[in-house]
Amino acid sequence: MTIALPRRLVLGAFAAALATGAQAQPQATIGFAVTDVAGLETLQREWTAFKDEFERITGLGMRFFPVNNRTAAVEALSARRIDFVLTGPAEYVVFRVRTEAVPVVIFSRPDYFASVVVRADSPFQALADLKGKRVGFGSTGSTSRHLAPMQVFADYGLDPRRDIQPVNLSTSVLLESLRRGDIAGAGMNHFDVARIRAQHTDVSYRVIGRGRDLPDDVLIAGKHVPAEVVERVRRAFVDQSDALVKAVMAGGGENRKYDGMRFLHTVKYEDFNYVRAMYRTIGQAQFSEFPGN
Repeated sequence: MTIALPRRLVLGAFAAALATGAQAQPQATIGFAVTDVAGLETLQREWTAFKDEFERITGLGMRFFPVNNRTAAVEALSARRIDFVLTGPAEYVVFRVRTEAVPVVIFSRPDYFASVVVRADSPFQALADLKGKRVGFGSTGSTSRHLAPMQVFADYGLDPRRDIQPVNLSTSVLLESLRRGDIAGAGMNHFDVARIRAQHTDVSYRVIGRGRDLPDDVLIAGKHVPAEVVERVRRAFVDQSDALVKAVMAGGGENRKYDGMRFLHTVKYEDFNYVRAMYRTIGQAQFSEFPGN
Protein backbone atom coordinates (compact mmCIF):
# COMPACT_ATOMS: atom_id res chain seq x y z
CA MET A 1 0.00 0.00 0.00
CA THR A 2 1.18 3.50 -0.75
CA ILE A 3 1.47 4.78 2.79
CA ALA A 4 3.72 7.56 4.04
CA LEU A 5 4.64 5.54 7.14
CA PRO A 6 6.57 2.35 7.95
CA ARG A 7 4.66 -0.75 6.90
CA ARG A 8 4.07 -1.97 10.47
CA LEU A 9 2.31 1.30 11.29
CA VAL A 10 -0.06 1.30 8.32
CA LEU A 11 -3.13 -0.17 9.98
CA GLY A 12 -2.63 1.94 13.07
CA ALA A 13 -2.40 5.05 10.93
CA PHE A 14 -5.61 4.19 9.11
CA ALA A 15 -7.32 3.55 12.43
CA ALA A 16 -6.17 6.95 13.64
CA ALA A 17 -7.47 8.60 10.50
CA LEU A 18 -10.83 6.92 10.98
CA ALA A 19 -11.02 7.99 14.59
CA THR A 20 -9.90 11.61 14.32
CA GLY A 21 -12.48 12.78 11.76
CA ALA A 22 -12.53 14.84 8.60
CA GLN A 23 -10.82 17.94 9.96
CA ALA A 24 -7.73 16.09 11.20
CA GLN A 25 -4.41 16.25 9.40
CA PRO A 26 -3.93 13.27 7.07
CA GLN A 27 -2.66 10.30 9.06
CA ALA A 28 -2.03 8.04 6.09
CA THR A 29 -1.59 8.55 2.37
CA ILE A 30 -3.33 6.59 -0.36
CA GLY A 31 -1.99 6.23 -3.89
CA PHE A 32 -4.51 7.34 -6.54
CA ALA A 33 -4.46 6.77 -10.31
CA VAL A 34 -6.77 7.60 -13.21
CA THR A 35 -6.36 5.20 -16.13
CA ASP A 36 -7.27 7.62 -18.93
CA VAL A 37 -4.94 10.41 -17.78
CA ALA A 38 -1.40 10.24 -19.10
CA GLY A 39 1.38 11.98 -17.19
CA LEU A 40 1.72 13.56 -13.77
CA GLU A 41 1.32 17.11 -15.08
CA THR A 42 -2.14 16.44 -16.50
CA LEU A 43 -3.13 14.43 -13.44
CA GLN A 44 -2.17 17.33 -11.19
CA ARG A 45 -3.88 19.92 -13.37
CA GLU A 46 -7.19 18.08 -13.65
CA TRP A 47 -7.40 16.35 -10.28
CA THR A 48 -5.71 18.58 -7.67
CA ALA A 49 -9.00 20.28 -6.73
CA PHE A 50 -10.51 16.85 -6.15
CA LYS A 51 -7.43 15.74 -4.18
CA ASP A 52 -7.64 18.77 -1.88
CA GLU A 53 -11.35 18.27 -1.20
CA PHE A 54 -10.93 14.52 -0.71
CA GLU A 55 -8.20 15.10 1.88
CA ARG A 56 -10.28 17.71 3.70
CA ILE A 57 -13.32 15.45 3.90
CA THR A 58 -11.71 12.09 4.66
CA GLY A 59 -8.68 13.06 6.72
CA LEU A 60 -6.57 10.84 4.46
CA GLY A 61 -3.72 12.08 2.32
CA MET A 62 -3.63 11.38 -1.42
CA ARG A 63 -0.61 10.89 -3.66
CA PHE A 64 -1.00 10.94 -7.43
CA PHE A 65 0.37 7.93 -9.26
CA PRO A 66 0.49 8.47 -13.05
CA VAL A 67 0.14 5.35 -15.21
CA ASN A 68 1.12 5.10 -18.86
CA ASN A 69 -1.53 2.55 -19.73
CA ARG A 70 -4.17 0.23 -18.31
CA THR A 71 -1.80 -2.71 -17.91
CA ALA A 72 0.57 -0.56 -15.86
CA ALA A 73 -2.34 0.37 -13.59
CA VAL A 74 -3.25 -3.29 -13.07
CA GLU A 75 0.34 -4.17 -12.23
CA ALA A 76 0.68 -1.24 -9.83
CA LEU A 77 -2.55 -2.14 -8.03
CA SER A 78 -1.52 -5.79 -7.77
CA ALA A 79 1.88 -4.75 -6.39
CA ARG A 80 0.22 -2.40 -3.86
CA ARG A 81 2.00 0.62 -5.28
CA ILE A 82 -1.38 2.29 -5.65
CA ASP A 83 -4.53 1.84 -3.61
CA PHE A 84 -7.41 3.46 -5.51
CA VAL A 85 -7.94 3.70 -9.27
CA LEU A 86 -10.60 5.56 -11.25
CA THR A 87 -11.20 3.60 -14.42
CA GLY A 88 -13.69 3.08 -17.22
CA PRO A 89 -16.28 0.29 -17.32
CA ALA A 90 -14.38 -1.82 -19.86
CA GLU A 91 -11.22 -1.59 -17.76
CA TYR A 92 -13.14 -2.32 -14.57
CA VAL A 93 -14.24 -5.71 -15.90
CA VAL A 94 -10.58 -6.67 -16.45
CA PHE A 95 -9.41 -5.19 -13.14
CA ARG A 96 -12.00 -7.26 -11.32
CA VAL A 97 -10.77 -10.50 -12.90
CA ARG A 98 -7.05 -9.82 -12.60
CA THR A 99 -6.79 -8.03 -9.26
CA GLU A 100 -10.01 -8.84 -7.34
CA ALA A 101 -10.41 -5.08 -6.99
CA VAL A 102 -13.20 -3.83 -4.76
CA PRO A 103 -15.70 -1.37 -6.32
CA VAL A 104 -16.12 1.72 -4.15
CA VAL A 105 -18.34 4.19 -6.00
CA ILE A 106 -19.55 4.94 -9.52
CA PHE A 107 -18.83 8.24 -11.27
CA SER A 108 -21.97 8.56 -13.36
CA ARG A 109 -21.69 10.09 -16.83
CA PRO A 110 -24.89 11.51 -18.37
CA ASP A 111 -25.35 10.80 -22.09
CA TYR A 112 -22.64 8.16 -22.03
CA PHE A 113 -23.39 6.05 -25.08
CA ALA A 114 -21.90 5.19 -28.45
CA SER A 115 -23.07 6.05 -31.94
CA VAL A 116 -22.16 5.12 -35.49
CA VAL A 117 -21.93 8.24 -37.64
CA VAL A 118 -21.70 8.85 -41.39
CA ARG A 119 -21.54 11.94 -43.53
CA ALA A 120 -25.04 13.20 -44.31
CA ASP A 121 -24.19 13.37 -48.02
CA SER A 122 -23.26 9.68 -48.08
CA PRO A 123 -25.59 6.95 -49.34
CA PHE A 124 -25.53 5.13 -46.01
CA GLN A 125 -28.88 5.15 -44.21
CA ALA A 126 -28.59 2.09 -41.96
CA LEU A 127 -25.83 0.02 -40.38
CA ALA A 128 -26.39 -2.74 -42.93
CA ASP A 129 -25.35 -0.28 -45.65
CA LEU A 130 -21.83 -0.31 -44.18
CA LYS A 131 -21.28 -4.01 -44.94
CA GLY A 132 -17.88 -4.44 -46.53
CA LYS A 133 -16.99 -0.80 -45.89
CA ARG A 134 -14.09 0.69 -43.95
CA VAL A 135 -15.38 1.90 -40.59
CA GLY A 136 -13.24 3.79 -38.10
CA PHE A 137 -13.18 3.36 -34.33
CA GLY A 138 -11.25 5.05 -31.54
CA SER A 139 -8.20 3.68 -29.77
CA THR A 140 -8.21 -0.07 -29.18
CA GLY A 141 -10.02 -0.97 -25.97
CA SER A 142 -11.76 2.38 -25.47
CA THR A 143 -15.19 1.73 -23.97
CA SER A 144 -17.17 4.38 -25.84
CA ARG A 145 -15.08 4.75 -29.00
CA HIS A 146 -14.21 1.13 -29.77
CA LEU A 147 -15.96 -1.61 -27.80
CA ALA A 148 -19.38 0.04 -27.53
CA PRO A 149 -19.63 1.07 -31.21
CA MET A 150 -18.59 -2.46 -32.19
CA GLN A 151 -21.41 -3.71 -29.97
CA VAL A 152 -23.85 -1.37 -31.69
CA PHE A 153 -23.27 -3.36 -34.88
CA ALA A 154 -23.79 -6.62 -32.97
CA ASP A 155 -27.01 -5.27 -31.42
CA TYR A 156 -28.30 -4.68 -34.94
CA GLY A 157 -27.44 -8.23 -36.02
CA LEU A 158 -24.11 -7.60 -37.73
CA ASP A 159 -20.71 -9.11 -36.96
CA PRO A 160 -18.29 -6.17 -36.77
CA ARG A 161 -15.28 -8.45 -37.17
CA ARG A 162 -16.50 -9.88 -40.47
CA ASP A 163 -19.24 -7.69 -41.95
CA ILE A 164 -17.21 -4.47 -42.00
CA GLN A 165 -13.55 -3.47 -42.24
CA PRO A 166 -12.79 -2.01 -38.79
CA VAL A 167 -9.78 0.25 -38.26
CA ASN A 168 -8.64 1.85 -35.00
CA LEU A 169 -7.54 5.49 -35.07
CA SER A 170 -6.77 8.22 -32.57
CA THR A 171 -9.79 10.40 -31.86
CA SER A 172 -8.53 13.39 -33.83
CA VAL A 173 -7.62 11.23 -36.84
CA LEU A 174 -10.95 9.40 -36.59
CA LEU A 175 -12.98 12.62 -36.78
CA GLU A 176 -10.85 14.07 -39.57
CA SER A 177 -10.99 10.82 -41.57
CA LEU A 178 -14.78 10.87 -41.43
CA ARG A 179 -14.86 14.52 -42.50
CA ARG A 180 -12.58 13.78 -45.48
CA GLY A 181 -14.53 10.68 -46.47
CA ASP A 182 -11.54 8.37 -45.96
CA ILE A 183 -13.80 6.05 -43.97
CA ALA A 184 -17.44 5.26 -44.65
CA GLY A 185 -18.51 5.60 -41.03
CA ALA A 186 -17.14 6.08 -37.54
CA GLY A 187 -17.89 4.75 -34.08
CA MET A 188 -17.72 7.41 -31.38
CA ASN A 189 -19.37 8.62 -28.21
CA HIS A 190 -22.06 11.26 -27.83
CA PHE A 191 -19.57 14.02 -27.01
CA ASP A 192 -17.54 13.26 -30.13
CA VAL A 193 -20.69 13.70 -32.22
CA ALA A 194 -21.25 17.14 -30.71
CA ARG A 195 -17.56 18.00 -31.21
CA ILE A 196 -17.41 16.99 -34.86
CA ARG A 197 -20.57 18.93 -35.65
CA ALA A 198 -19.21 22.03 -33.91
CA GLN A 199 -15.73 21.84 -35.43
CA HIS A 200 -16.56 20.71 -38.95
CA THR A 201 -19.27 23.14 -39.98
CA ASP A 202 -18.51 22.53 -43.65
CA VAL A 203 -19.92 18.98 -43.39
CA SER A 204 -23.19 17.59 -42.04
CA TYR A 205 -23.38 14.24 -40.27
CA ARG A 206 -26.00 11.57 -39.69
CA VAL A 207 -26.24 9.07 -36.81
CA ILE A 208 -27.37 5.71 -38.19
CA GLY A 209 -26.89 3.61 -35.05
CA ARG A 210 -27.10 4.39 -31.35
CA GLY A 211 -26.16 2.08 -28.49
CA ARG A 212 -27.77 1.81 -25.08
CA ASP A 213 -26.53 3.94 -22.20
CA LEU A 214 -23.25 2.52 -20.95
CA PRO A 215 -22.19 1.53 -17.45
CA ASP A 216 -20.25 4.32 -15.81
CA ASP A 217 -16.69 4.84 -14.56
CA VAL A 218 -15.78 3.11 -11.31
CA LEU A 219 -13.52 4.05 -8.42
CA ILE A 220 -11.94 0.80 -7.27
CA ALA A 221 -9.76 -0.15 -4.32
CA GLY A 222 -7.08 -2.81 -4.23
CA LYS A 223 -7.96 -5.90 -2.24
CA HIS A 224 -5.13 -4.98 0.14
CA VAL A 225 -6.88 -1.78 1.30
CA PRO A 226 -8.47 -2.27 4.75
CA ALA A 227 -12.26 -2.58 4.63
CA GLU A 228 -12.71 0.32 7.04
CA VAL A 229 -10.77 2.61 4.71
CA VAL A 230 -12.86 1.56 1.71
CA GLU A 231 -16.01 2.26 3.70
CA ARG A 232 -14.70 5.62 4.89
CA VAL A 233 -14.01 6.67 1.31
CA ARG A 234 -17.41 5.39 0.15
CA ARG A 235 -19.19 7.32 2.90
CA ALA A 236 -17.34 10.49 1.91
CA PHE A 237 -18.79 10.26 -1.60
CA VAL A 238 -22.27 9.55 -0.24
CA ASP A 239 -22.30 12.20 2.50
CA GLN A 240 -20.32 14.93 0.69
CA SER A 241 -21.43 14.27 -2.86
CA ASP A 242 -22.02 17.87 -3.93
CA ALA A 243 -18.62 19.07 -2.70
CA LEU A 244 -16.75 16.24 -4.44
CA VAL A 245 -18.70 16.65 -7.69
CA LYS A 246 -17.80 20.34 -7.69
CA ALA A 247 -14.15 19.45 -7.08
CA VAL A 248 -14.08 16.98 -9.97
CA MET A 249 -15.60 19.52 -12.34
CA ALA A 250 -13.17 22.23 -11.20
CA GLY A 251 -10.38 20.29 -12.92
CA GLY A 252 -11.72 21.06 -16.39
CA GLY A 253 -10.04 19.25 -19.27
CA GLU A 254 -11.30 15.70 -19.73
CA ASN A 255 -13.26 16.05 -16.48
CA ARG A 256 -15.85 18.02 -18.44
CA LYS A 257 -17.27 14.65 -19.50
CA TYR A 258 -18.67 14.38 -15.96
CA ASP A 259 -20.88 17.45 -16.34
CA GLY A 260 -24.18 16.64 -14.62
CA MET A 261 -22.69 13.63 -12.82
CA ARG A 262 -23.75 12.02 -9.57
CA PHE A 263 -21.98 9.44 -7.42
CA LEU A 264 -23.64 6.05 -7.08
CA HIS A 265 -22.53 3.95 -4.14
CA THR A 266 -24.12 0.65 -5.17
CA VAL A 267 -22.09 -1.33 -7.71
CA LYS A 268 -23.56 -4.61 -8.94
CA TYR A 269 -21.79 -7.30 -10.95
CA GLU A 270 -24.65 -7.55 -13.43
CA ASP A 271 -24.52 -3.82 -14.14
CA PHE A 272 -21.50 -4.55 -16.33
CA ASN A 273 -22.92 -7.46 -18.32
CA TYR A 274 -23.26 -5.22 -21.37
CA VAL A 275 -19.51 -4.57 -21.21
CA ARG A 276 -18.90 -8.31 -21.01
CA ALA A 277 -21.04 -8.69 -24.14
CA MET A 278 -18.71 -6.22 -25.88
CA TYR A 279 -15.70 -8.35 -25.04
CA ARG A 280 -17.46 -11.42 -26.43
CA THR A 281 -18.28 -9.48 -29.60
CA ILE A 282 -14.60 -8.79 -30.25
CA GLY A 283 -13.66 -12.39 -29.41
CA GLN A 284 -12.32 -11.94 -25.86
CA ALA A 285 -14.67 -13.88 -23.62
CA GLN A 286 -12.31 -14.36 -20.66
CA PHE A 287 -12.31 -10.66 -19.64
CA SER A 288 -8.72 -11.03 -18.45
CA GLU A 289 -6.80 -9.03 -21.08
CA PHE A 290 -7.10 -5.51 -22.38
CA PRO A 291 -7.80 -5.43 -26.14
CA GLY A 292 -4.69 -4.77 -28.14
CA ASN A 293 -2.27 -6.15 -25.53
